[in-house]
Amino acid sequence: MTTIDAIVSDLEARFDDVALGHVRAWKQAGSGRLAIGCLPVFAPREVLWAAGALPVFVRGAGDRLETIRGDAFYQSYICHLPRSTLELGLLGHLDALDGMIFPNTCDVIRNLSGVWQTTFPQHVARFIDPPQTAEPASAAAYLRHELTALHHDLCARSGVAPTAERLIAAIADVDAAHAAADELAAARRAEPWNLPVDEVYLLRRAADSMPPAAWAALARAYVAAARRRGRKPEDRIRVCLVGAFCEQPPRALLRAAERAGCYIVDDDLTQGVERCGPPPEVGDDGDPMAALALAWLRATRPSAVRYDQHARAGHELVARVRACGADGVLFAAPSFCDPALLDQPRLTRVLDQHAIPYTAFKYAENTGQFQAIREQAGTFADSVKLWGTA
Repeated sequence: MTTIDAIVSDLEARFDDVALGHVRAWKQAGSGRLAIGCLPVFAPREVLWAAGALPVFVRGAGDRLETIRGDAFYQSYICHLPRSTLELGLLGHLDALDGMIFPNTCDVIRNLSGVWQTTFPQHVARFIDPPQTAEPASAAAYLRHELTALHHDLCARSGVAPTAERLIAAIADVDAAHAAADELAAARRAEPWNLPVDEVYLLRRAADSMPPAAWAALARAYVAAARRRGRKPEDRIRVCLVGAFCEQPPRALLRAAERAGCYIVDDDLTQGVERCGPPPEVGDDGDPMAALALAWLRATRPSAVRYDQHARAGHELVARVRACGADGVLFAAPSFCDPALLDQPRLTRVLDQHAIPYTAFKYAENTGQFQAIREQAGTFADSVKLWGTA
């Protein structure tokens, strides 16, 4: 029986491994293995895994590294993520990676792809522009073409044959990890006092750079061990954390929010790892790549970085709040994150219509002081408990 302390200790060591030693060890354990870095928030994990490449989400250095060299590449009035990502690369901490994928989530990530190609020519650098059109036929065909080109390129480098059978097996592996993530989310909603946000966050960050089946086993072991704690619930409100999908907040900020009187029972912190829609279903044509493209287009959770033609995002957020029994919403966005900050008004408008309380604050990944945020979260929690509104 694995103890919760042992699991959390292992998760902390993995999280603090900014040089990706665990990724290097995985590559050395087999021939032809690749590791491909993925910037938030979109990465075709199934395509990479089928090509013999471990998907490794790169979410910056957080507060574990001082950014000096990376600051020279960017002006001060953009988010911190590209600067710390470049710092990691320039210090050699990302040398275990064979390439990087940059999704078109914002101007900053798009520009980072060009900077990366010139700064690290030894890496495979691929810019992916997920379709924004609501017309399914052309969008699916375009995305299938992009994913197929990426798959064949990686297979040529790893020496793996790009077969439909391998891709179907990879889809099953990633879907098994998604099922474990669903179980983790359900346990968290049911017993947030036994599954604190900072531990759940560490576990989900481990999924950034682990084989899917290994992470699924780890997630189920953690849930079982956490439930054995038998802690008693405290007088806290339940909240959803929204807006931190790209640049990540420091773990201390998450702990500060919970200790101020909130149980964070849902969030969008590690978007790109969790399931956001129904799993791919390979049709009669036996084309798993087409199934992947359609599954992404049908993803049910709108995002600030994806065109929301029918204005579903606010109503989807209300549905999430209801589903997890939350009392309110914490909007936490990185400073200068245009997608998150521009998205807030349309979300809060719908929350107002449904009388769901919320509060908002900004952060940077290397923020060191949280007293003001803790006071704000504590005041929000007290207001909701006393009057049912902020």
